[in-house]
Amino acid sequence: MSHTVLSESASSTSVVEQPGSQAGRDEQYPAPRPDAPLIVFDFDHTLYDGDSGSHLFKWLLQRNPLRTIAALLATPLLGPMVAWLPTRRWGISGYVWLGTIGFHRRRDLDLLIDRYVARHAASLRARLLPIALDVLHHHLAAGDRVLIATGAPPELAREILRFVAHEKVPVIGTKVGPRLGAVMAVRHCHFEEKLRMIRDAGYGGEIASAYSDSTADLPLLRAARAPVVVNPKPDEIELFRRELPAGTPILNWGCARRGGEAVSVAS
Repeated sequence: MSHTVLSESASSTSVVEQPGSQAGRDEQYPAPRPDAPLIVFDFDHTLYDGDSGSHLFKWLLQRNPLRTIAALLATPLLGPMVAWLPTRRWGISGYVWLGTIGFHRRRDLDLLIDRYVARHAASLRARLLPIALDVLHHHLAAGDRVLIATGAPPELAREILRFVAHEKVPVIGTKVGPRLGAVMAVRHCHFEEKLRMIRDAGYGGEIASAYSDSTADLPLLRAARAPVVVNPKPDEIELFRRELPAGTPILNWGCARRGGEAVSVAS
C-alpha cells in the first residue's frame, strides 16, 4: 500500500472487541482493543463516488409519477436550498418528505433501502472506490476501531457495504423517524453534529485519523490527529489548506471530477 494513500495506523495484533463499538465488524478481521486507534470515514465522495442519499431519494421519487411531478414542481424552491450549505439540510428534507410521504416508521424506509440496494447492486458496486476500500481494509486488518459516519441514512451505507462489497463495518448516520406524515431526518449527522453523534455512540478518546471530502466535516477533520482530505471539490482545496495543519494530505482516490493528488495502490 502506498504511504501516500494511508494515514497513521495501528498494529495488526489480534485483540478483544470493545463491547458495542464494533458489533458489525467482519469476522475475517482481528477484533480491536478498546484503546485501538479510532479511524473515521465519511461515505459519500470518500468510499462512494457520488451522493448516495441523493441517488436513493431520486429513486424513491421516480418510482411513482405523482411523487416525480411533485418534486419537479418543488425544485425551484428546494433546489437552491440544497445548493446553499446553510439551508442544505432543509432542502434535502423537502425532497425526502416528498419521497416518503405515507410512510410511518423508520423500518418502512429501511425496507425500501434494502430493496433499492438489491436492485442496483451492479451500479452501486461500480461507485465504490477501489483505493478507498483498500484503505478501509488496511485499517480493519490492522485491528483499528473503524467507523463510517455519513450524512445519509445509516442503513444505506451499511447495506451498500454489506450487500455489494461484502463488508460489515459499524455505521452511524442521519437518524430518521416519522414526521409530518412521512419518514424524515430527526437528527442530521452533519457538521459539528456528526462529531457529537460519534461521541454519543460511545466512541470516546482521540480520533487517530479521519477521511472526508467535505468542508462540512471540518469539525471532524480538525478533531483528528491525522486528518486526510480525499476527493475534495477543486475550489475548496485552499480552504482545507487554511483550516487544517500544514502537510495534511489532500488526495484523489479515483473521483474523476474531484481534486486532490492522484494516488494508486502499491503493488
